[in-house]
Amino acid sequence: MSPKKPSKAAFTRSLDDFVEARDGVKFKEHADLQRAARAARAEAREATEKMQSMEKRLGLYEKMETVPLAVPEWLAPKGPTKSHHGIPSVAIGDWHSGEWVEPEQVGGVNAYNRAICDARLRRAFEGTVTVARDYLKGVEYDGCQVFFPGDNVSGNLHEELIASNEGTVFENVMSMAEGFIAGLTLLATEFGRVNAACVVGNHGRRTMKPVYKNRAQDSFDWLIYRIVERELRADKRVTMQVSPAMDAAVTLYRTRFLLVHGDEFRGGGGISAELAPLLLGIHRKTRQKQAEGAPFDCAVLGHFHSLLFLPSKSIIVTGCGIGPSEFGYGKGYTPEAPQCALFLTTPERGVSAFAPVFVADRVAEGW
Repeated sequence: MSPKKPSKAAFTRSLDDFVEARDGVKFKEHADLQRAARAARAEAREATEKMQSMEKRLGLYEKMETVPLAVPEWLAPKGPTKSHHGIPSVAIGDWHSGEWVEPEQVGGVNAYNRAICDARLRRAFEGTVTVARDYLKGVEYDGCQVFFPGDNVSGNLHEELIASNEGTVFENVMSMAEGFIAGLTLLATEFGRVNAACVVGNHGRRTMKPVYKNRAQDSFDWLIYRIVERELRADKRVTMQVSPAMDAAVTLYRTRFLLVHGDEFRGGGGISAELAPLLLGIHRKTRQKQAEGAPFDCAVLGHFHSLLFLPSKSIIVTGCGIGPSEFGYGKGYTPEAPQCALFLTTPERGVSAFAPVFVADRVAEGW
């Protein structure tokens, strides 16, 4: 039986399918070529624009090379025709006399005992003279201001301090008093006059919890200041301003300072660290002092064991004498060199210069 021939209609459909398939392939190839051509034209335009930009810059450089420069001759300013006046100030706080710090417990970045404490206190006063005399030259000093923000002794604030402190609190009180007397006498000899403003911290209190009635008078810090005041009473070059309150006001020329320890500045945390409680605390103090009719221009604090100078916020936070401790190591705080804040106040511009006074000497201290 012979095979059946396809009908003319079927043959026509097959031919149409072939032509349609062939044209589809050609259309796809054509579209691919069009896309490739568009991409090539875009790359060519981009290359042309880059080349034109480079030509413009090259032309500008060539023109600049031919332009003569009129460089002014700047001369060093002449020396002052009259002397500049100022008062150097140093904030010495958070010495924590009596506390021990073992190097192997703080990553080897610090060591501390009463002998090191006494040596660092001496360097604080000597360093104040060196920085003011040798680094801030050209100023006629009208005296010197010392800010004592407290925490001069380790105290018995925590059980671990009671167990590990070197000597009794009263032995540490006498040691700090002797150092303050020697230091203030040194500054009086160098600068002619010294005023010491004094507030108490939280480590000097005699109760486990904070108290507010007789807070100053019931503190070991207050006892230190009264001993110093008694011993220097005959030295008319030295004045002691021992505050009966938690803060003290000092005016240098026209700049009004507020001295406060800072342990009541709380809140915040995280990456802002001490900045959050500082700014919140200063905001509250500003409102409080304005309501009292005793506004201030700049706040001086201790407590945070970190040196900070925030001129836009009018805040100066001094460092500490003890340096990094086991407490800070356990909390993950960044270790900071033992130091205190020195700054210069002038009648024209208020706080005009700021410098740290470093007090640690690892070689001399033997660690």
